[in-house]
Amino acid sequence: MTKSIQSLKPLEINGETYHYYSFDSLAEKYDISRLPFAAKILLENLLRHAEHDFVQQGDIETLAKWDVDNWQDTEISFVPSRVVLQDFTGVPAVVDLAAMRDAIVKMGGSADKINPLNPVELVIDHSVMVDVFGKADAMEQNTAIEFQRNKERYQFLRWGQQSFDNFKVVPPGRGIVHQVNLEYLARVVFKKIDENNLLYPDTLVGTDSHTTMINGLGVLGWGVGGIEAEAAMLGQPVTMLLPEIVGFELKGKLPSGTTATDLVLTVTEQLRAAGVVGKFVEFFGSGVNELTLADRATIANMAPEYGATCGIFPIDNQTIDYLQLTGRDSEHIERIKLYLKTMGMWGTESQDNAVYNSRLSLQLETVVPSIAGPKRPQDRISLDHAGTAYQDWLTLQHGVQKTSSNKDESGFESEGGQPSVLLPASDEDPGIPCKYGDEEFILKHGSVVIAAITSCTNTSNPSVLIAAGLLARNARQRGLTVKPWVKTSLAPGSQVVTDYLHKSGLNEDLDALGFQLVGYGCTTCIGNSGPLPLEISEAIHQGDLSVTSVLSGNRNFEGRIHPEIQANYLASPPLVVAYALAGNMKIDITTDSLGDDDSGNPVYLHDIWPDNHEIKEVIKNVIDSSMFTSRYADIYNGNKDWQNMEVVQSQKYDWPDSTYVKLPPFFDNISAQIPEIKSIENARCLLKLGDSVTTDHISPAGSIALDSPAAEYLKQEGVSVKDFNSYGSRRGNHEVMMRGTFANVRLRNLLAPGTEGCWTRMMPSGAKMSVFDAAMQYQQQKIASIVLAGKEYGTGSSRDWAAKGPALLGVKAVIAQSYERIHRSNLVGMGILPLQFMSDDSADSLNITGEEKFSIPAVKIGQKTVTVFVTNEDGNQRSFEAKIRIDTPNEFSYYQHGGILHYVLRNLATT
Repeated sequence: MTKSIQSLKPLEINGETYHYYSFDSLAEKYDISRLPFAAKILLENLLRHAEHDFVQQGDIETLAKWDVDNWQDTEISFVPSRVVLQDFTGVPAVVDLAAMRDAIVKMGGSADKINPLNPVELVIDHSVMVDVFGKADAMEQNTAIEFQRNKERYQFLRWGQQSFDNFKVVPPGRGIVHQVNLEYLARVVFKKIDENNLLYPDTLVGTDSHTTMINGLGVLGWGVGGIEAEAAMLGQPVTMLLPEIVGFELKGKLPSGTTATDLVLTVTEQLRAAGVVGKFVEFFGSGVNELTLADRATIANMAPEYGATCGIFPIDNQTIDYLQLTGRDSEHIERIKLYLKTMGMWGTESQDNAVYNSRLSLQLETVVPSIAGPKRPQDRISLDHAGTAYQDWLTLQHGVQKTSSNKDESGFESEGGQPSVLLPASDEDPGIPCKYGDEEFILKHGSVVIAAITSCTNTSNPSVLIAAGLLARNARQRGLTVKPWVKTSLAPGSQVVTDYLHKSGLNEDLDALGFQLVGYGCTTCIGNSGPLPLEISEAIHQGDLSVTSVLSGNRNFEGRIHPEIQANYLASPPLVVAYALAGNMKIDITTDSLGDDDSGNPVYLHDIWPDNHEIKEVIKNVIDSSMFTSRYADIYNGNKDWQNMEVVQSQKYDWPDSTYVKLPPFFDNISAQIPEIKSIENARCLLKLGDSVTTDHISPAGSIALDSPAAEYLKQEGVSVKDFNSYGSRRGNHEVMMRGTFANVRLRNLLAPGTEGCWTRMMPSGAKMSVFDAAMQYQQQKIASIVLAGKEYGTGSSRDWAAKGPALLGVKAVIAQSYERIHRSNLVGMGILPLQFMSDDSADSLNITGEEKFSIPAVKIGQKTVTVFVTNEDGNQRSFEAKIRIDTPNEFSYYQHGGILHYVLRNLATT
């Protein structure tokens, strides 16, 4: 590699000499000002690593040229400055590292070769559940239960913290990873203490898809699978195709009465419709200056929901103000500003000449109050249409067929058309009488049974939390109360939130309506909503009711929030409170009464909605930097339960008998020899799936169903039902996770019509059984298996077990119409071949039932398509072409090795 295009230059800041990689030498040949902000970060990353074999001079020049009119697929390598983890995905990542230490020793290497090379920070935020709510000590009780449930996992993480270099753990109860990252961990610009005193942009990958929240701070980062993150920890670059960058121009300012939540739901809808999967989105324009840093973070957070790899904002004075507010060091802030100005990467002015692959725009004045649901975050609904939209959905779910009584018409029913009419379910909805506590009421379709102020998406934003508190105060003053069937909770992503709520006195108003603090963590947003009261649960089942939840989260996939709730709606925190007061999704919340005041007068939403000026005044008066510096001063200490855990110090983990942490079989029998890529012969279809199958469908994170294979395993291991915990908490145990794969209670396998959950049919007998049992029988018979799927396969969370689980079940290939970015990468990372139907093809259009046998020849590096041979039971064979979605040469190497970790392990063992 020549050094001709590298340019290490000095930079004097306050009398100290630093160095940085300058674009100046490239600017002699290329117009670097044409590069979007995000592209400049990628370019600096390539320049800084130009001496490594994985960076080619041509890659640097292609990026510097930035020719959007002659765009070509170019593989580049990206080396993140650090890695962030949460505990659900972090535990299996550390389990794999511990297993790799065992494996490398068996291969004749040294255990200390398995160590993170860059900072790795894990925040425990995914384990707390809303077991207790509506009580002053709910948080203390939930925390105690959390430690009781997760002691083995936490002991393991403490072992990891002591045994691995560059690995820190933020204990439970301190906040949500993305909010802690925003408020404390993010450096924005790194200073590497070496002979050069090197400055470079802060970049990261994280094992949670909402890692993108940090893009609001101008830090480039995104979610990857745990497998890819582990490789990054061990020094492997993230390889990817040079991304197209979509410029999203924001104009004007938000109208009064709207929130950042309304804005992000609007942006999500617009970008999903435009199609930005696999692309970077970069926000620019005059409207950016009108958004607070917290507003930007809210928009960046939901990049996975609008399909983009990231959604980045420029770094400007708003960024600096936020860094000062959150207590960052003043000298460091000065370095950030001067470095970025020197690099031509400061402010919206650095985007003035930027050329984007495509452009979109949004006039902020057009944003209206909104919610999204009932099953997808991109399905935005204007607030004044929310009730009608729910009724329409309910009719489709529970409509009663009214067959024609006209004899002249009835004879034509067999000829097609629509011989029957669906009547709205509300017309025949007497509801179910229910008593909970001292309250008697009727539970109906649409009843809001969970209202949760939750998730880093919104609890990082003071404007919407203060608005929720003020709305609660106004409602309380009018004598309104939350309906008795609503399970309420407040679970912010930072302890600073409760500090400013207490200082403003608004915590008392939220408490009075039942929104007491239940913990600092993800809770309801990831399905840790805890059980519904038994009386409510029984009424739901008795009446087959389609009840609802309203949460200030970022995802509302079916079955995610709670298995008994089919319809879930995303809304701003003040709207969460409002719907808890209303108690039902059927109403028009903009015009219908939320309840009566003490004088019997109806109270409407507009009566209690807080004024924007009042919100800003409260924020100005109650939030200051001392809140952040005091809360983060002891961020790694933890409570007494954490500090008093017994941990054995050792290089290798001793793998005690545990149902939470087990030595996985991924590296069993691994040798230094690189295996051949083999053909897949006469494989059976394990599942045939439809569109928008999420990683939560493939590998659920929530509760373990009592009749599931995972539950049966835990019972056999002597675990009582009350201690099952969740799938997410047991990701360190492959035995549970194998059995939980494709076990989401809402999964619909078209190979087993009429079923929901973990069911399939085994071929050729057609016998109905669990997916796990069928997979085990196929493996015993040495029969490979495949999965057929529709569009957007693997959408949702960056869940590595959605690839690990199928791999352990013997799945050798997935054939889908399209993939979500992270999941496709994870499949390759586990040695599973991702194939994609050609543009107009699908399983159905090709008349593939899933009952056939499938053969796929061995693929070769650089090969773009492959012929899939399909054999019917009568022996007739046909074929179709499929795209090979191994997108880069590096990915072919990973696939050949059997996975990315096998690739890394062989390289480390032989060097």
